[in-house]
Amino acid sequence: MRRAFAGGLLAALAAAAPAQAWEQRQELGLEAFGFAEAGAQGQSRSDLAASWRGEFWRSWNDGRDVITAVPYVRLDQEDRERRRFDLRQLEWTHARGDGIEVRTGIRQVFWGVTEGLHLVDILNQTDQVAALDGEDKLGQPMLSLGAERGAHMLEAFLLAGARERTFAGVDGRLRLPLVVDADLATFEHGRERLDGALRYQFNRDQLRVALSGFSGTAREPELRPVVDPARLVYAGPFPVGFQPGYRPVLAPHYPAIDQIGLEMQVTAGDWLWKLEAIERHGQGARFRAADAGFEWTQVGLAGSRLDAGWLAEYLHDSRDELATTPFADDVLLGARLAFNDVAGSEVLASVIVDRDSREQLWSLEGSRRLGECCKLELEARVFSHTPLPQDAFAALLAPDFAHKLRPLAADDYLRLGWTRFF
Repeated sequence: MRRAFAGGLLAALAAAAPAQAWEQRQELGLEAFGFAEAGAQGQSRSDLAASWRGEFWRSWNDGRDVITAVPYVRLDQEDRERRRFDLRQLEWTHARGDGIEVRTGIRQVFWGVTEGLHLVDILNQTDQVAALDGEDKLGQPMLSLGAERGAHMLEAFLLAGARERTFAGVDGRLRLPLVVDADLATFEHGRERLDGALRYQFNRDQLRVALSGFSGTAREPELRPVVDPARLVYAGPFPVGFQPGYRPVLAPHYPAIDQIGLEMQVTAGDWLWKLEAIERHGQGARFRAADAGFEWTQVGLAGSRLDAGWLAEYLHDSRDELATTPFADDVLLGARLAFNDVAGSEVLASVIVDRDSREQLWSLEGSRRLGECCKLELEARVFSHTPLPQDAFAALLAPDFAHKLRPLAADDYLRLGWTRFF
């Protein structure tokens, strides 16, 4: 459905737009991963990947009509599931000039204000193998109507077809003990169901508040084990493992959900207070989750050119150990440094600590431009105070709900990325 939608839209837009040159910008990316040790399932300690992203657009009618196309390609040395072509965007925007705007096509829409989790950001599916933080998204076919009047903005969305979340393959890193088999995916209301969303946003002075509602297919699937009993190995009457070479899998199931969300951001001098909260029904029992905290910025730290931002957030999920996120009762602490140099150098360091298990996720992200053509990125993740990963049999027989980061305990990594703009 998505390919037919994209093909038909592209043909319609090409016919509707006046003949004129497309504007464009492109980027080529290379990245190298180094892991501290071999994967828990024997995966390689290194990986190389390359990506290309293009952005092409043309406007007419005094800028009131714009076509935008953003194709994306990624190749990966080790993991077949990271090899992907996707249309991140293929949309037509029409602005009437009276605050009314219509958008149709494949889009990416971001909601959220916090650093730790983007709870309310639900319209686009997560490209989970692209980045651990979940901020990379797949394009989503949709139609939206927006109206803006002064400090008020209202948007309505109709979304066509549910997209599946990406998961690492057999040779991929940063995955569960069992591979997720996308071919076994099921949808409670069918893959082609239409989803709907509504969002109201208020902006004035130092206050930004948004309320949203979503009804449709969950972006986060339930992962159900699929095991062939004939491939079990027994010691007497008790199963003790699997036959050599056999790998049980997880089948993703996408339930239908209803979600309401709240975003709030308040600016008070050097302080930025943030909140994201949701209530969701349909994915098991009704639950609530929130991420709340602040960022305090020191301009000209100790008389230097440095600007320092100090972050603190609390992450809560009412499902506790049954939460599908690792962060159900956690504290995030971090520091952001902006060097204010010509190269735009930035560094963000943070740690998320589980208040019960004491598991910790340490993160470091840095970037710096190399002249006008290129950018260098550095990323590191360390998973500490968590037991060694379970094997597939143990994970099925006695899953460790108390240590949500346990599957990643052997996946400490360093990533170096280089991007060329042209």
